[in-house]
Amino acid sequence: MLKLMKYLKKSVPSIMLIIGLLFLQAYCDLSLPDYTSKIINVGIQQKGIEDGVPEQIRVSSMKKLELFMKEKEKIEISNAYKQDDDLYVLHKDLTEKDRERLNTYFCKPMLILSYLEDSEKNPEALPPQAFSELETELNGTLKEIPDSILTQAAVGFVREEYKEMGKNVDAIQMEYLFLSGSKMLFMALIIMLTAISVTFLSARVAASLGHDLRNGIYRKVMSFSSEEYHQFSTASLITRSTNDVQQVQQVMSMMFRIVLYAPILGIGGVIRVLQTDASMTWILGVAVVLILVVITMLFMIAMPKFTKLQILIDRLNLVTREILTGIPVIRAFSREEHEEERFEKANKRLTKTNLFVNRCMTFMMPLMMLIMNGVSVLIIYSGAHAVDNGTMQVGNVMAFIQYAMQIIMSFLMITAMSIMLPRANVAALRIDEVLKTEGSIRDPENEKYPDENKKGTVEFDHVSFAYPHAGENVLTDIHFKVEKGQTVAIIGSTGSGKSTLINLIPRFYDVTKGCVRVDGVDVREMSQKSLRDRLGYVPQKGVLFSGTIDSNIRYGKTDISKEEVKKAAQVAQAKEFIEEKPKAYDSPISQGGTNVSGGQKQRLSIARAIAKKPEIFIFDDSFSALDFKTDSQLRKALKDHTKDATTIIVAQRISTILNADQIIVLDDGQMAGIGTHAELMKNCEVYRQIAISQLSEEELS
Repeated sequence: MLKLMKYLKKSVPSIMLIIGLLFLQAYCDLSLPDYTSKIINVGIQQKGIEDGVPEQIRVSSMKKLELFMKEKEKIEISNAYKQDDDLYVLHKDLTEKDRERLNTYFCKPMLILSYLEDSEKNPEALPPQAFSELETELNGTLKEIPDSILTQAAVGFVREEYKEMGKNVDAIQMEYLFLSGSKMLFMALIIMLTAISVTFLSARVAASLGHDLRNGIYRKVMSFSSEEYHQFSTASLITRSTNDVQQVQQVMSMMFRIVLYAPILGIGGVIRVLQTDASMTWILGVAVVLILVVITMLFMIAMPKFTKLQILIDRLNLVTREILTGIPVIRAFSREEHEEERFEKANKRLTKTNLFVNRCMTFMMPLMMLIMNGVSVLIIYSGAHAVDNGTMQVGNVMAFIQYAMQIIMSFLMITAMSIMLPRANVAALRIDEVLKTEGSIRDPENEKYPDENKKGTVEFDHVSFAYPHAGENVLTDIHFKVEKGQTVAIIGSTGSGKSTLINLIPRFYDVTKGCVRVDGVDVREMSQKSLRDRLGYVPQKGVLFSGTIDSNIRYGKTDISKEEVKKAAQVAQAKEFIEEKPKAYDSPISQGGTNVSGGQKQRLSIARAIAKKPEIFIFDDSFSALDFKTDSQLRKALKDHTKDATTIIVAQRISTILNADQIIVLDDGQMAGIGTHAELMKNCEVYRQIAISQLSEEELS
């Protein structure tokens, strides 16, 4: 996955915004348990009074409390209040630490004073010795009381003080609950807005990544030579540019919402837990260890299957593609059952592996839930004892449970991603394999431009060629030259290297030895675009693209006029069948040209090359699907139309190349002869044998 991160460069601003929003969301999520704790501890148990520091207190009550304070405490409390008639009013600018310190100063005096008032003893009326003994006794008792109990006792004193002052203590409680609830609602609103924003931005970043990856794969594949196409099967390239990219895109959209958010939430939860109560953190440690053990075991079992899964998808796509493209042949040979079995075998293997992986991951979630529920039980058990002992408040136990659930949920979120991450990682590696593959055919750094005087020439200078990893040559020492305006035919038995020879001209492969020159320049020293712009190539198998007849004829040169399209169709002997269609040139062509016959497809492919008006025409056995009459008419029209262009024809029928300026005879990858028909009949045995097998003595004479 990391290898594909460079494609996220343009999305950096969005990613930074997402990270900022995730921190904001985590802050709000982690704040909610604290507010819940305060509503229970302060809003319900303490009736809305936060601590033992009164906002206002009577002068008489303060004097009684000061009897049980040290001089340092009296001075600090005196500085924190200002006198207003018979009341002391607390300053509003106190920090949280100052307030905590004041709370510790007030708690014990308030508890002692409450005890004395309950026992109807006046501390001011006690003799000094009795007062000192009473204070010592009470201080010894108070040391054993937990701080939370002391604070609650002090809160009770403050509440009674407010009542004596005539304040509505119920209104204080309701105001606290309303404010706390409003803050929680506001936090929830922020969480909702940030979650929506993060989802929207993540989807955009992931979609942008998917677009760039598909674009990168497409551009890379378009730069591949035939050697690279043999390295990756067509089915595999389709899977990599669709299914694999989709896997990466899907994970990336969840990456920001889950993988990035989970650590932020988990670490924040641990910090908040330590601030709440560190005595039960061992429970979280046990939970995390158990979760890591489960994840590690499942990864060891399931990870190898994820790699296999993508290979099986490739295999299924390959089988499906072969069956769909070969349906006519399958039906003709009644092999439907055999192909169904082949498809079912590939389908079953994929399904079996998918089920294994899904069962592993399905088994993981109940285990995680068991750990999560077990942690809740442990926290409630330990927390109940802490509450009973007075070392912890109920609200703190609830907050601890919520923080623990957030920490465990962060691990569960990562675990959920672990189902997708290994498969996406495999997909990313497969994508990267395509992207980092360097094409064997590259444009030169310093391109050479042909001499205008040599325009239209093709020369093979002692060319030898062997397919990559094949070992032996397919072509050996081929040498000939075609001048502008000439027609050259290449003939030979099946497998003699005819198509391979002409594939070297547009540089679909590079020669192993020697060189091929077009317009006097080695094709390896020209850019591929410059070279192919000079050629009009008609492959052995006619290829059409989805669109219309008009768009297919214009494919090589889109800016030609309607009249030029019609002229190209006329030369290719396609005008008649085109104009018979209801929409003529606007008639639709389905994918691969399946809605036209083989002969019509060939003629449209020829019309496409003619419309381009190239310097050099290359016909790779492009007349094989035509009847003799159409073939004859097409060649006659083609000769008149391309008299200023060079024409190279691969042919099987001698009758169609009798009038060629030169005929090159190939035999087992070597030149068996070159010359006109008459010359070859005299001095080339291979040509003579082919001619005798195809033509009668009368035709030959």
